[in-house]
Amino acid sequence: MSKNDMISNRLADIHAAAALLTRLPLPHAPMRGAGAAWAYPLIGATVGLMAGLVGLIAHACGLPPALAALAALAAQVILTGAMHEDGLADSADGLWGGWTRARRLEIMKDSSIGAYGVIALVLSLAARWSALWLMFQLDGGWALAALVTAGAVSRAAMPAMMWALPHARGTGLSHGTGRPDGRACAIAAGLAFATSLLLLGWAAIPVAIWAALVTTLACMIAKSKIGGQTGDTLGAAQQMAEIAVLLSILA
Repeated sequence: MSKNDMISNRLADIHAAAALLTRLPLPHAPMRGAGAAWAYPLIGATVGLMAGLVGLIAHACGLPPALAALAALAAQVILTGAMHEDGLADSADGLWGGWTRARRLEIMKDSSIGAYGVIALVLSLAARWSALWLMFQLDGGWALAALVTAGAVSRAAMPAMMWALPHARGTGLSHGTGRPDGRACAIAAGLAFATSLLLLGWAAIPVAIWAALVTTLACMIAKSKIGGQTGDTLGAAQQMAEIAVLLSILA
């Protein structure tokens, strides 16, 4: 493969990852499947950057830190179409609302939301908002760095789970995307760590440790409850990792 072909393929991967993980008005993306998973942290960092800039602008316009954090959080939800939050809610409902593997998968596929899902969303949003509130109160630039880092690192959790676990069902978004190879996961992890190291310095090490621990926990729960991963559990892993990163940076 020529150098130009390699560059073209990498750009196509970034385009495909952005089309999958965001609601940005992009032209039709090429079908790259799991081969584009290495680029997920790049898209996460971009989402974090855009959300952070929204928060900084809100703060510069005179809004208090709590509302600047809320603006940044709302921007994240809008940019991603709340797809990860939806996965967290569906996972909470299914993994804890059913007694058998089949019933759990059935609940997760249902578009309605139950008590477990509502509680998971409330706790997730509260944790992220509280952490961002305190960061904007301390330093808006630090909040921006935290959002970019959390966006990149938490998206690296997704290809890691896709590689580590088989598909729990034979249909769905995750099954249609496929499973990345170890090289794609390593590139994703490397990009995420490089981003955090650049923005946080040596604080990137505890961030990476906590993100890895939380991702491992998410994989263990999914494996135990449904025998593998789905698009919903990938979204749940992303949310869990993002919270872990924000709290680690805050600490």
